[in-house]
Amino acid sequence: MNTTTAGRTGSLVFSLLDKDPRFDVVGLVRSEKSAKKLVDKTNCLLEEVVVCDVTQMEFNKAEDERDSHPWPYALDNTEAMVICTSATPQISKLSLIKSMLKIPTNILTGNKAINFRDLKFKYKAGQYPEKVDYIGQRKQIDLAKKLGIKHIVLVSSMGVLDPKNFLNEIGKDKDGNYGDILIWKRKAEKYLCLSGLQYTIIHPGGLVDTKPSTMELVLDVDDTLMKREKKSISRGDVANLCVAALTESGDRSVSFDCVGQEGESIKSAEETFSSFLSTGKTADYTLGPKGM
Repeated sequence: MNTTTAGRTGSLVFSLLDKDPRFDVVGLVRSEKSAKKLVDKTNCLLEEVVVCDVTQMEFNKAEDERDSHPWPYALDNTEAMVICTSATPQISKLSLIKSMLKIPTNILTGNKAINFRDLKFKYKAGQYPEKVDYIGQRKQIDLAKKLGIKHIVLVSSMGVLDPKNFLNEIGKDKDGNYGDILIWKRKAEKYLCLSGLQYTIIHPGGLVDTKPSTMELVLDVDDTLMKREKKSISRGDVANLCVAALTESGDRSVSFDCVGQEGESIKSAEETFSSFLSTGKTADYTLGPKGM
């Protein structure tokens, strides 16, 4: 049995697994509202979806008190877990209006129509990066260990080696709190690497809602692909890589970056992933500033 937490990318992973006869899948979502959205989006059965706030799960009781543990029993006998959890910032409408008013001037001066650094973002209460991308992911990894899950596929993000990345500034308050999403993602990755579980960590570039399997997938490590002018990838291609990780990894752990590019010969995600595995490359977790 395989399980995935389901947001925008996660719902695509869930849909692929749900339609694949090789898998018996359960979707893990945070709320009843999210469960309904997943059912409507994928046409799955309601019993295939479990509501559980991963940030609230605790594992500090004795094994003989198993019945009082708050984890979802539908995940028992799970063999692999796909984690797509991520804090989602909301844009300030006022900052968007101000940026739109600047568009005519920006165009005349040759600047971008909208400067995204002028936009302001915030996270919902209790859904900021430390809580979701670090604590929430740690608790899912702890849950996997409790359930005897062998393999975790974690969808993270490219750019995690640069603490000054723009994404880390999104959602910060005036005191510098509640942001640093890439820093918290990196810390969760390290926690997974030290867990003793087999892992596949996927660092996609900018996620776009384009048709999958129309671009050549390029895989590398350690933010090398950040040097490219085009650093985006279809969410559908990321979902395909998650499935490839479940079927092609064998017993190997690996962490890699991925983007899409124009190409004449489009290989499948399985072919691309298998070819990358044969190189022996994986992310170097000694890189990056101390504390990340």
